[in-house]
Amino acid sequence: MNMTAADDARWMGGALALGSRGRGRTAPNPNVGCVIVRDGRVVGRGWTQPGGRPHAEAMALDQAGASARGACAYVSLEPCAHLSPRGGDCSGALIAAGVSRVVVALTDPDPRTNGKGIARLRDAGIAVTTGVGAAQARRDMAGFLIRRARGRPVVTLKLATSLDGCIALANGDSRWITGADARAHGHVERARHEAILVGRGTFAADAPQLDVRLPGLEDRSPRRLLLSLHPQSGWRCIASPQEIASLPGVDHLLVEGGAQAAAAFLRADLVDRLILYRAPILLGGTPGLADLGLTALDAAHGRWRLVDTRMLGSDRLEVYERATQDKN
Repeated sequence: MNMTAADDARWMGGALALGSRGRGRTAPNPNVGCVIVRDGRVVGRGWTQPGGRPHAEAMALDQAGASARGACAYVSLEPCAHLSPRGGDCSGALIAAGVSRVVVALTDPDPRTNGKGIARLRDAGIAVTTGVGAAQARRDMAGFLIRRARGRPVVTLKLATSLDGCIALANGDSRWITGADARAHGHVERARHEAILVGRGTFAADAPQLDVRLPGLEDRSPRRLLLSLHPQSGWRCIASPQEIASLPGVDHLLVEGGAQAAAAFLRADLVDRLILYRAPILLGGTPGLADLGLTALDAAHGRWRLVDTRMLGSDRLEVYERATQDKN
């Protein structure tokens, strides 16, 4: 089997794309993707299913059947090496299927596997290549990885603002700042998170539903959270941003508003990703952020790295990731 670096990157890209389908639905398991290739042709594809099972490798091997023998498996995370009441281990399944090579993007930080899956494959005479597509894999599985490393979900803060950074007119009117394309993109983001949060002010002013209103994705509406000291029927309330660590089954949290809630998460240094939708309008109204507690401009620099930008209709999307490590 003669695979070039370009071949490996191409097929791993397919595995990563498959894994992203499960984001927001697999917690506490990672959203892994797997592609099995034989003689330059895909014979099996899989991604972690809702609730965490079946695993990506099991799904791909089942599809490949006998064609997996002698094939190359591309997996976005190291195949697991531990048995579970819910199913067997993926490293053992790959060995039993007779694959000749496995390409892995990331090592699994779970101590039950963490290198053991790769070692087991190599001990069985299977060639293993690691690190292909690692940067994208870390981004795609950030929820699982940050939960393991920091004990909390990955947090995305969404802001939809005017050119002058406002989220509403002076009279409070905020529907709609952005156009239909940007709003549709926002609903896709909702579908990729297990939970979504707003502050008390947004709840009182807008009575938001926070559901996914895209055909075919309605069943992927996230759980609704309210940052408030006062209980509200039908909502899970948390009193502070730090309480997100105790949310069960949540590896991806989307913070949608408003200015006080956004500032609270930023002050707590709990935002890992920013999604900014900027409409080509000027409002002179309500600022998108409350006081962040900064006392010097130097402290504002070097915190964010631009990773994506594009036009959505007449609106500009900008995506940023944190450029510095946090302690949370």
